[in-house]
Amino acid sequence: MTTARRFCPKCGAQVTFRIPEGDNRERATCDSCQHIDYDNPRIITGTLPRYDGKILLCKRNIEPRLGYWTLPAGFMENQESTKEGAIRETLEECGSKVLCQQLYSMISIPQINQVHMIYLADLENADFHPTPESSEVQLFSLEDIPWEQLSFASVRQTLQHFVEDSKQGHYPLHEDTLYLNNLMTLP
Repeated sequence: MTTARRFCPKCGAQVTFRIPEGDNRERATCDSCQHIDYDNPRIITGTLPRYDGKILLCKRNIEPRLGYWTLPAGFMENQESTKEGAIRETLEECGSKVLCQQLYSMISIPQINQVHMIYLADLENADFHPTPESSEVQLFSLEDIPWEQLSFASVRQTLQHFVEDSKQGHYPLHEDTLYLNNLMTLP
């Protein structure tokens, strides 16, 4: 598991990593109050915004992958649905309001404990702009997607599905798992 020093979120005592009775993997377990801290995957939620036959991408103004293009997405917050999070992240990253459609891409990335959930969305209008999180925001035709400048393998995978599905005019849900040595390096 991990050797990093961790502390119990309930009482503050240092935890030990062991397999609790009835479990099948190591957990951060407090010897003082017996609390088991389940460290579960984080959900990344966002949109693939469409407008007038093009898609909207954001150039990252934050690390990781500063200066690379991405879909508007980020960590889901507590007490919001994945769709609500996707709408919020789109507004935060490009100042755009979207009409969220169906869940389009769900990609598990076990190596970094994340699940990426991307919704197809339609921009209400062509109102978008840079934000503190995005240095540029731009509509791209499918032929002009900057493939070599995409931020993450999950973004590439989602866009590859979208390009292929656009040829058919049918957009089913895609569920994938990415196992990569370096998730920042695109295949």
